[in-house]
Amino acid sequence: MTLILDAFDSGTPKLSLLELAERTGLPRSTLHRILDQMIRLRWLGHSAGGYRLGMRTLELGGLAAGHSEVRDVVGPLLHELCRRTGFVGHLAVLDGREVVFLDKVGGRFAANLPTRLGGRMPAHTTAVGKAILASLDPHHIDATYRPRLPVRTPRSIRTTAGLHNELARIRRRHGVAMDNEESLTGISCVAAPLRGRGPATAALSLSGDTQAMDLGQLAPVVLEVAREAGHALFTTRRRWL
Repeated sequence: MTLILDAFDSGTPKLSLLELAERTGLPRSTLHRILDQMIRLRWLGHSAGGYRLGMRTLELGGLAAGHSEVRDVVGPLLHELCRRTGFVGHLAVLDGREVVFLDKVGGRFAANLPTRLGGRMPAHTTAVGKAILASLDPHHIDATYRPRLPVRTPRSIRTTAGLHNELARIRRRHGVAMDNEESLTGISCVAAPLRGRGPATAALSLSGDTQAMDLGQLAPVVLEVAREAGHALFTTRRRWL
């Protein structure tokens, strides 16, 4: 089931039996039997166009997002930041080599961004991902990434050496990271990490049309809110312990 669920992504929300067999490596007979069970349990849906994620995944995803400790604490600050600036806000955490979005706060530009709650992107191509990676031990990069990195746009960082250089610059900027059309052409982003005493737990960001964003002007605003959010998050955690 995990192999099947992991086969879906934002670029291919619907898959045929052949595509699922290729992505999972499961024999077709075994795969077909599991798919039938998953449809009955509402993990998957099926139509003439192929298989898609079912309502049960949506229900559990919404439940997880709604009870996220980080989102509950940081959400109000992110909403206020977006209200003040008019840009789109994101809250994300690191999961392996990807970031997972816990919150997306809309502005007038939100519909132009293909991000969503629970969505994923390569961490090294996003400002939120680089903000978190910069808080980790540099050896983590060598242990996690191959020398050549996957790219999303012509501006994406392509090598671990380039990523190390970028993370060093982020550390010199007190954790502020920038995405200058590295993830999506025409979109820029500035992010800062949420930190306690150790590595960053998450990061928040502002995104928008490259022509409309002054990343240097927005950087101190985002950093200030991220520090406030980190303080609120870790103060709340200590109170709950």
